[in-house]
Amino acid sequence: MTALHIDAIHKQFPGVKALNGIDLSVECGEFFGLLGPNGAGKSTLINIIAGLMSADSGTVSIMGHDVKKDFRQARKNLGIVPQELVFDPFLTVRESIRLQAGYYGVGKEGYDWIDEVIDALMLTDKANVNMRALSGGMKRRVLVAQALAHKPPVIVLDEPTAGVDVELRRSLWEFIKRLHGQGHTIILTTHYLEEAEALCDRIGIIDHGKLIALDTTDNLMASGIAAISRLRITIANSPAVLPETLKPLLAKREPNELLFEYDRSKHSVLDIIDALRAADIEIVDINTEHADLEDVFMSLTGRREP
Repeated sequence: MTALHIDAIHKQFPGVKALNGIDLSVECGEFFGLLGPNGAGKSTLINIIAGLMSADSGTVSIMGHDVKKDFRQARKNLGIVPQELVFDPFLTVRESIRLQAGYYGVGKEGYDWIDEVIDALMLTDKANVNMRALSGGMKRRVLVAQALAHKPPVIVLDEPTAGVDVELRRSLWEFIKRLHGQGHTIILTTHYLEEAEALCDRIGIIDHGKLIALDTTDNLMASGIAAISRLRITIANSPAVLPETLKPLLAKREPNELLFEYDRSKHSVLDIIDALRAADIEIVDINTEHADLEDVFMSLTGRREP
């Protein structure tokens, strides 16, 4: 069964076409990355998936259940970790999670699972503390726990590590990778593109309301865009004229530094170094950089994300 199926979704606000014919399927057990610049339409799409907003046209189904016609079953199969820190300041951590579970008909029979989630997210010491007394990072953990309270097979993580410290980010990803290993379908939106590159099996990129790329992470990284490498060379003497063979590759020139960008399928580091040495240019230091998902993202959208 397909975990998430999106068919020809359109959504327009006054003066803005937020989504323009999005077609997308995520298979059960996938770790899927949904990327895009700010304002690309990701949040609108997530709100439609969650049933919090209606599309102008098109359909969305979760585990085979239409989010409009069969909302209860669709929502029961979905857990969402929102980007915003939303909480009731008068409830404790455990009460907040149990209340969330109750919305899906989970009673005392689910308390053992809730305690397991609390322990896995390192919230045990804070379980009886009021939500208003928690740090931002701890509140973020509680949001993850609330999304998992009813054991949904599909989990949407909307910027789950935004604004959290390195230790919390690492612990969250260890827990989420464990959930994925247990068969949960994970759909991730993030501005930390290195996370998507490291974690996601497949990636879709949205820009201006359209799906402009959809492929496995490996295929995106093997594309012509990702074949570009950079070579930063510190030199002792600044030459008046560079060798002709290197001029097309020169991306930036400073008094004692040269930055070359080259296609690894056509050129090598040794080609550049040999050409510099042949021109009696003394090399002091060499630094190589390979393209990553951020370079692919920027090439497709024209915008660099933080």
